[in-house]
Amino acid sequence: MVDGPALALSWLTVLPVPVPHGGIDRARARRAIFSAPAVGALLGAAAAGFLWCAVTVGLTPTLAGLIAVGLLALATRGMHVDGLADTVDGLGCYGPPERALEVMRSGGAGPFAVAAMVVLLGCQALALGGLADASRWTAVVVAVAVGRAAVVIACRRGIAPATPGGFGGLVAGSQPAAVLAAWTLAAVAASLFAVPGRMWQGPVVVVVVLAATVAFTAHCARRFGGITGDVLGAVIEGTVAITAVAFTL
Repeated sequence: MVDGPALALSWLTVLPVPVPHGGIDRARARRAIFSAPAVGALLGAAAAGFLWCAVTVGLTPTLAGLIAVGLLALATRGMHVDGLADTVDGLGCYGPPERALEVMRSGGAGPFAVAAMVVLLGCQALALGGLADASRWTAVVVAVAVGRAAVVIACRRGIAPATPGGFGGLVAGSQPAAVLAAWTLAAVAASLFAVPGRMWQGPVVVVVVLAATVAFTAHCARRFGGITGDVLGAVIEGTVAITAVAFTL
């Protein structure tokens, strides 16, 4: 069972974790996606630790938040940001699913992608900086972790891959309802402490954001004929941004 978390670390971070022997099959991919929120909590803790150090030495919250977002991108090889860009460009193009997938594979970044990256990464930076300024470290950890919990939601049963091969083919439709419920409850429980004095706000944010993930991935599945690894990257970046901003309200 340890190959799931190891594979999740290998996929979702730059940590030099070796891929399990015997190759990657759908069973191992399913366990890796199941472990994704735990990896998100690890990344969130690292981001909170950096932000604490940054504001302690006197960096402005805005600058600290911007650097934290950059470090998170480095820690994940920039894959999620790339996925965000490709997904938005695919959604913004005309034509059938085949045309949208061709645009996503082109490697460039169109105006939709640039606008989405500026807005969402800017929201992440400002929100994380604001949370750090208020010493709300739990909220930082939860926001980053919820982004990875959303990946579990995106890989729920009934969601097909856009193409048989590739990352989407390994993970799409791999997570049963019991796993979705377990991680949703865990995220809701952790979010009780995200907004001091308003214990209801964190759970409401988590439930709304994860429900939005269901709607977004269903839309992507209709538009692309299924989901891809790029869609999961977009889910992560969008969810982190929305959750962090909502925690500042």
